Amino acid sequence: MPYCSQCGKAVREQDFYCAACGARQPVSYPPAAADSLTRLPANRAALLCYIPYVGWIAAIAVLAAERFRTERIVRFHAYQGLYLFVAWLLVNQVVHPFLRVAHRGFPLGGLLELTVIGAMIFMLIKVSQNRNYSLPIVGELAAKSASEL
Repeated sequence: MPYCSQCGKAVREQDFYCAACGARQPVSYPPAAADSLTRLPANRAALLCYIPYVGWIAAIAVLAAERFRTERIVRFHAYQGLYLFVAWLLVNQVVHPFLRVAHRGFPLGGLLELTVIGAMIFMLIKVSQNRNYSLPIVGELAAKSASEL
């Protein structure tokens, strides 16, 4: 049972004020919720960032997690996976429709989409082998982003 911080009389834990002297009691906050990624190994967290179509969700979760705030390699992979998704999104929503109208019959937009998805799969393989690989352009952006805390 806690005691009053002013007069020392017994108070209940839910009391904001002491019944004897009226002094405000210090607020005890509940313990902070544990990070949901605390038991996830770093290499698995990096691997999840490259899953085609949904890896961006894992990348954002990794970047927001307190556990990976100081791990540059994992943050690098999260940023690179996120930038690969943005590249795929640009190709899928902008370049592909434009090329479909401009060049009828030649599937250049589809080939570009497959190239980006192929890069994601390539990175899945590299990360699963515990090799750090920096893709051209996207890797440079990811390295700059990961170095800024």
